[in-house]
Amino acid sequence: MAIDLASVYRDLHRHPELSFQEQRTAAIVSETLMGLGLEVTTGIGRTGVVGVLANGDGPTVLLRADMDGLPVLEATGLPYASEATGIDHEGHQVPVMHACGHDVHVTCLLGAAERLVTERDSWSGTLVALFQPAEEWGGGAEEMVADGLYQRVPRPDVVLGQHVAPFPAGFIGLHAGPAMAGADSINIRIHGTGGHGSRPETTVDPVYLAASTTVRLQGIVAREVAPTDAAVVTVGQLHGGSKNNIIPAEATLGLSVRTFDESVRTKVLGAIERIVQAEAVAAGAPMPPELSYDERFPVTVNDPEATARTAAALRTAFGAQRVIDPGIVSGSEDVGVLATAAGVPLVYWFLGGSDPSLFGDALKTGRMPEDIPSNHSPHFAPLIEPTLEVGVAALVTAAREWLSVR
Repeated sequence: MAIDLASVYRDLHRHPELSFQEQRTAAIVSETLMGLGLEVTTGIGRTGVVGVLANGDGPTVLLRADMDGLPVLEATGLPYASEATGIDHEGHQVPVMHACGHDVHVTCLLGAAERLVTERDSWSGTLVALFQPAEEWGGGAEEMVADGLYQRVPRPDVVLGQHVAPFPAGFIGLHAGPAMAGADSINIRIHGTGGHGSRPETTVDPVYLAASTTVRLQGIVAREVAPTDAAVVTVGQLHGGSKNNIIPAEATLGLSVRTFDESVRTKVLGAIERIVQAEAVAAGAPMPPELSYDERFPVTVNDPEATARTAAALRTAFGAQRVIDPGIVSGSEDVGVLATAAGVPLVYWFLGGSDPSLFGDALKTGRMPEDIPSNHSPHFAPLIEPTLEVGVAALVTAAREWLSVR
């Protein structure tokens, strides 16, 4: 019996799970893959699942999907909207939503595996269907590799994958070379000397220090990164204090940094550390600030030759007008870790998931609509069709381009 992909998608969307907690999702994946006749290995990198179909001599192709949701309260109003909650890595109970479309990714890869099984008389080689945990946390791919991924399943000749995005359903976006930004998440603890709000002269105010540091950090991209390079430094969190008339003893900052080149990354991170330390000295802080690095995503680099080969196959399947080059995207991914660890090319593309009718004016103005919910929005809700149909077909088309055709 064929997999009812729309039902699978709705079920996954209704039951998202946080990073490294994808037990229910992993169980659905492993049961489905075993039902298709794949050799299944579970528990790689804690909750990762890999299905292997050896189908004679030929290349080994790895298709990848990620499984985790986000701590976001869903506001789509869909009849299959998530009401799930979970405990995050800091021990807090949070709402959980598939606000980045990983439910689409899982569903499409299951559908692609089913189709390649059905069509196995027409190709030869080895299919590796990899379902990765914890992409949102930035450590899932690395943990699978560290857990002996390529000692437990065949090493691929190419890594392929896709990510649903807020552009018209039915379209595919593919960019050669650096395609998505590298990302670093930095937590900073700033120390001051607390006291009464009426006597600031007896204190070193860490809230003021955090604010001045925040302003100074914005000068890195404006004055230290060349106009021909690109970087983003965002202070996403600033916390300090508990009462209006109390100057606290410490404050914290949370930073997100995006770069597209390793030398620029090194320069930006060095500038951040220099500024944070110098601002503390300038304020007379009683002790140096503490910096800790949390999430780390490498730059996602699509191999130019492999991308050209895959793009040609996708254009043949969908038409040249539906395979576009979106340019470099400032979002981040860890799929490249799987390719780098294997020493093979990566090809990673974007799958349109939004209502095409919303983009009518874009053809005239050249500007994308600004009110279409993007990934990580509580309103993010990809169209089920044709998104799933195109996503399955794209994976199958790309895989067959690399497998041997009989």
